[in-house]
Amino acid sequence: MKKILYIVLATLLAAYVIVAAYFSGRREYAYPPCREVEVIIADSLEKHFLKAGDIVARLKRTHLYPLNGNGDGINTHRIKNELLENEIIETADVTRTLSGKIKIVVSQKMPILRVFTSGGSYYVDKSGHIMPSALGQAIYVPVASGNIDKTFATAGLYKFALFLQKDDFWNNQIEQIYVRSADDVELVPRAGSHRILIGSLDNYENKLERLRLFYEQVIPKMGWGKYSVVNLKYRNQIVCTKSKKTEP
Repeated sequence: MKKILYIVLATLLAAYVIVAAYFSGRREYAYPPCREVEVIIADSLEKHFLKAGDIVARLKRTHLYPLNGNGDGINTHRIKNELLENEIIETADVTRTLSGKIKIVVSQKMPILRVFTSGGSYYVDKSGHIMPSALGQAIYVPVASGNIDKTFATAGLYKFALFLQKDDFWNNQIEQIYVRSADDVELVPRAGSHRILIGSLDNYENKLERLRLFYEQVIPKMGWGKYSVVNLKYRNQIVCTKSKKTEP
């Protein structure tokens, strides 16, 4: 009797697994036609680079807009990958429901630096990726110009701009970055009329720490107009050039 009972239970279990697998497999391909598309810009209150209409227009242009499409023929992975091709979009999530709704949720990249070159301008985002310059709203980030290629913009300059962006003091103080070469970088501050010669971006944390001490200890005594150039190129030194206006 025990053998018979084991055989019956084993047979029922095997049948359950087969049936469950069958219907599970069918559910993957049994989606109804798409009756509704919902597009959500997750960070629309902070950034206004994209509108839901931009997403819809891109998918229509690439023949991936799913509305009224056959459920089995809608490829959510292709939709997601297409959206991630947009240089403004950071993340994209595309899901569907058994009621026939496709939900698209995207987030936008955050620029931390604007680069101007002879060939045009663009932004660099917080992940080191290029963003187009036409974003539809004013973005207040440091501006870099001069002899800059995209490799330098997304490597050395990106790391430097990210450091500035994470520090409230430097984020408010450094307004422009001028690059003559990778070894000859100049900063323009918001406060004061002096130029800051930083040389290469190597060891920039130490250089800016020296500059911070200069602002805290020297500027209160000498004033913002005393010096025209603050040179941080030399190891553990600050070399200043007096402003001609303050010379006797």
